[in-house]
Amino acid sequence: MSLSDGPSDDDDEFPSTLPTDGSHSGSIRKGCDPLAQTQRSKLQHRRARINQQINKEMRMRTGAENLFRATTNNKVKETVALELSFVNSNLQLLKEELEELNSSMDVYQTDRCTNIILLSPCLCLPSQDFICEHYGEDSFLYDKEIKELMELRQAMRTPSRNQAGLELLMEYYNQLYYLDQRFFSAQKNLGVHFHWYDSLTGVPSCQRALAFEKGSVLFNIGALYTQIGARQDRSATAGIDRAIDAFQRAAGAFNYLKENFSNAPSLDMSSPSLCMLVRLMLAQVQECVFERITLTTQDTHFTSQLRLAQEAARVSDVYLLVQQTMTQPLMKDYVPFSWVSMVQVKSEHFRALSHYYAAVALCDHMWEEEEEEAEKAFLQCHASVPAGPQLSQVLQDPEKRRKLGKAHLRRAVIRHEEAMRVHSLCKILRKMDILQDVLSVTHKRSLDKYSELDREDDFDEIAEAPEIQSHTHQKPDVIPPNFSTVKVTDIFQRLGPLSVFCARARWGPMRVICLNKREGGLGLTLRGDSPVLVAGVVPGGWAEEAGLREGDYIVAVDGKDCKWAKHGEVVHMLKSCSDRGVEISVVTLHSHDTQRRAVMLSLCSDKENTRHRLLSGAKGQSSASLLNWNRKKKREGSTITKRLGSAFSLSFGSIRDTEAMY
Repeated sequence: MSLSDGPSDDDDEFPSTLPTDGSHSGSIRKGCDPLAQTQRSKLQHRRARINQQINKEMRMRTGAENLFRATTNNKVKETVALELSFVNSNLQLLKEELEELNSSMDVYQTDRCTNIILLSPCLCLPSQDFICEHYGEDSFLYDKEIKELMELRQAMRTPSRNQAGLELLMEYYNQLYYLDQRFFSAQKNLGVHFHWYDSLTGVPSCQRALAFEKGSVLFNIGALYTQIGARQDRSATAGIDRAIDAFQRAAGAFNYLKENFSNAPSLDMSSPSLCMLVRLMLAQVQECVFERITLTTQDTHFTSQLRLAQEAARVSDVYLLVQQTMTQPLMKDYVPFSWVSMVQVKSEHFRALSHYYAAVALCDHMWEEEEEEAEKAFLQCHASVPAGPQLSQVLQDPEKRRKLGKAHLRRAVIRHEEAMRVHSLCKILRKMDILQDVLSVTHKRSLDKYSELDREDDFDEIAEAPEIQSHTHQKPDVIPPNFSTVKVTDIFQRLGPLSVFCARARWGPMRVICLNKREGGLGLTLRGDSPVLVAGVVPGGWAEEAGLREGDYIVAVDGKDCKWAKHGEVVHMLKSCSDRGVEISVVTLHSHDTQRRAVMLSLCSDKENTRHRLLSGAKGQSSASLLNWNRKKKREGSTITKRLGSAFSLSFGSIRDTEAMY
């Protein structure tokens, strides 16, 4: 069972052609068939339209029911009752149509791509305005970076259904960290709206929080893993192993989203829904484990068949847990009926298989007295002690083994018939010929085995066989997404190191200082790297007379950008100036404690490159990159303090830095 992705509402507004050259280092730019993209867009719009019609009919039904209860006129009651019947009929038809759309996987199971959420297309203009207003630079100088961001966003809309597609999503998620640092501050909102269509109902949601976009990408990573897992060839162990890995990573993505994001405006990203999806993924992992054991178990040994019985019982239990989650009040009317039916069918089917394999172990194995290990396994196989003779005596008597095996087969047949009954009630499942064949074949196999054990003179009442104790030799793992595997570089790194040049920092306008050489030097003290800080100014010196102040950051020397320049490089440029002097472009950082914080911030600026590389790999798993779209104020304040204040908390003694006067 795989999950479709939720696209944005602007699927047809972007150009379908993407660059195919390798000009973008570390990035995978691979778009897909625009026709498939349009098909998914139409599917989501149909879902949204049907939901609007359902809501309209629900309002009409509520009004009619209120009128029916309020009126005492029998003629009016008859008219309202007729109207209610018509409305209920329309609602049933609309719900069936929506369920059919939710179960349609053709458009999502192509070999090429899948469609997902994306930043609103109006981000380009606000980014240009923010660069001009906040950073004080000409936005046209960053047209290349803005174009690269747009191309990445366009490419990740339709990632391929393989590892390259996953890396593309993770690359975009990692870039969102830098976008958040560069362009989103608590003081000013860019006015960018992020759109998301519910993956099951198509109901649109819209928010201005970048965390909503992060959550959307995480959801699509999980959805893409489910589709990769569902497409694997599970007739061989290699394909089963790949499916297990994909479903475990899907569970990890949904669980990561559930634990780190809260108060989602879309129901598919709510905590109950994500909990249901995690359990559903783990149930499919358990099913794959059973399939692998079935493939690798070639012998009909007693303990081998008991192991299959317990593994099948385990699969049944986990699907039963998923079914219970789906029938909770919030999920009952949200999860498609076909999903609930499929989960119930699988629970009944694997419970029947557990009884079948237990019967095979009892009836097809020639018992030997010295098999103590097999006897121990048999005693632990049942969830409760069956009525009648002790189990140790049953193993020694072939007739008693036959009767207990027959009782297990009877329960297997009953469970198979229940699975087929539930299957027949769902219109969507009836269209799945493969599922119908599997249920029919296993039911017939149990019936044939039961007939083989049945005797004409067997008039004894069949005892009730106990349930099989579930047990698995491989418990599913929830594997969280590892964003450190995808290395990215800040697209807007030319704006400067994030420790200084971020959206949350404030500084004065850029000033150009003209310095001339004099005896005794320029009269200033420099410290740190990227950018270099003016740590001190000699009183009465040329630097002070020219307007240079302690706490200024040097961003350019003679028009050459040096935000990322090392200490020695800036010193070399200053010393190599001509007799006419040198022009230094500086900015002053403003905060609650300007000078002190500026100095402290510069002390760790020489580590910016190292931290930059670490964030490129590991930031996806750090708490700093996790944002809730509706956090408590206390938590929000502490998070911002951590992100901006982590540099200020470093002691002077812990910084390996150089300071010199020039």
